[in-house]
Amino acid sequence: MNETIQTILNHRSVRSLTNQLLTDEQIRIIVNSAQAAATSSFVQAYTIIGIKDQSKKEKLAVLSGNQSYVSENGHFFVFCLDLHRLTLAAEMEDVPSDETYRALTSTETFMVGVIDTSLAAQNAVIAAESMGLGICYIGGIRNQLDEVSQLLQTPNHVIPLFGLSVGYPADLPDQKPRLPYLNVYHEDEYNQDDQQLIDQLQQYNNEISAYYADRTNGRRKDRWTEAMAKLLTHPKRLYMKDFLNKKGFPLE
Repeated sequence: MNETIQTILNHRSVRSLTNQLLTDEQIRIIVNSAQAAATSSFVQAYTIIGIKDQSKKEKLAVLSGNQSYVSENGHFFVFCLDLHRLTLAAEMEDVPSDETYRALTSTETFMVGVIDTSLAAQNAVIAAESMGLGICYIGGIRNQLDEVSQLLQTPNHVIPLFGLSVGYPADLPDQKPRLPYLNVYHEDEYNQDDQQLIDQLQQYNNEISAYYADRTNGRRKDRWTEAMAKLLTHPKRLYMKDFLNKKGFPLE
């Protein structure tokens, strides 16, 4: 097994980071690695905003649900879906905005932006972890996107999708066990034997429950299916469609 694969397989979310700042060279390597990711039709539909201003980090920590590791880290990145750049390209080529409207507001173009941004971020994560750094994705950035967008001064057609805390680990947590291989990997077609999938999930529930019990000295014994059922009964961020409409994405 080579070092790259070992780095990937050793991944875990690190929420306890020191305040030792990353160097500009480390930041550049992480961003360059992000840019090396695959991109649909060479669109490169993302922008990465690095937050060095500590007061902005602290505001983002509050907006993200009072997550301390948003403000206490070596560097904080915000990965944004960015189609504003495409509007500039169209202007430079004298293409009228009414001709680009449908493409910019299509669900497919939006998906391209989300996928491009996610691929770039995962490259950034692997680069950071290969340097001995810890990372934690921050979906809480989407809790209050109006305020986050104002703080980051993002224009129309730019959506902050998630944050990424990066830094030197103060504490390295145990890895969470992942879903069973055959529950995730199906060959040739989707496995529609639900009973087989349920049996695998029951086994996984036991593994996850034991993981939490060991990690918390018995205070938690959550089952994975229990946690997912709770997610489904408590939908989050239901304002998102209205926000996207306001930011230039009346998706068709």
